[in-house]
Amino acid sequence: MSKIAMIFAGQGSQAVGMGKDFYENSKLAREMFEKAGDRIGVDFKEIIFQENEKLGQTAYTQPAILLVQMIAYKLFKAECPDIKAELFLGHSLGEFSALCATGAIDYVDAVELVHKRGALMQEACDTIDAGMMAIVGLDDASVEKICADAQADGKKVWPANYNQDGQLVVAGMKSDLVSLEQTFKDAGAKRALLLNMSVASHCDILAPAQAPLAELMEKYITDTFEAPVISNVTTKPYSTKAEAVQLLKDQLVKPVKYKQSIQAIAPEVDMAIEFGNGVVLKGLNRRIAKELKTLNISDMASLEKVKEEICS
Repeated sequence: MSKIAMIFAGQGSQAVGMGKDFYENSKLAREMFEKAGDRIGVDFKEIIFQENEKLGQTAYTQPAILLVQMIAYKLFKAECPDIKAELFLGHSLGEFSALCATGAIDYVDAVELVHKRGALMQEACDTIDAGMMAIVGLDDASVEKICADAQADGKKVWPANYNQDGQLVVAGMKSDLVSLEQTFKDAGAKRALLLNMSVASHCDILAPAQAPLAELMEKYITDTFEAPVISNVTTKPYSTKAEAVQLLKDQLVKPVKYKQSIQAIAPEVDMAIEFGNGVVLKGLNRRIAKELKTLNISDMASLEKVKEEICS
């Protein structure tokens, strides 16, 4: 039997209408929408299926993404109960979905946890003009040196997401990021694009959110792991509550090493399955480790396709 990594994307993978096909064709999906909405007092159908401001607000973006991912995962498990994961992996927020999938936290508890995580992240950035910038076409070492030199000059800017070779997202004060745009381009970047985000993820600016998030995680996460989860921070597997709490606390202020994680697991697994809206990670994986076959489940048709390919 194939060794499979179950993987989950992070913030930025959301889209209006995601999960609607699941909702319209699955009783389980409708029940999950209702239970998740009841927990945090929102109507996820309105947030996800209709044009509105909330889907772009991190406190709602995060639970919406996680909900759709867990619906995709649970529908897959219902169709293919004998398929077991070798490991689980998520990108930023997706690491919480990975924890759900491995059994360490119930999805309803996770919806509330990441709703509060998003609120804590926003709160840490509310009184400052924080942001993130995608640097395209420049090697990691050059980006890291520019950030280090900027920090020595008193600027607040850090590497935040290692997505693939030539694509590294940096986070910090928006004015500092803008001031470095030409510096990145002079160093060889094809683009230095300010992202439409009001938070600075995975950097020291989020330090105030660490303690309250850890307190919430202590309440909800358990020691039940079907298979290890790969840490965004260390690129290593973990399988205990204590490790999860510490590593996800660290993840708030440390960069997401997605590229390095895929490079580490590619020799250990035969394929990956991406759950939830879009094919963000499938695209990254193709450029990080061509040999790692990645399937995706984002609607009923893709669920059926994966089922036919690996569950028969």
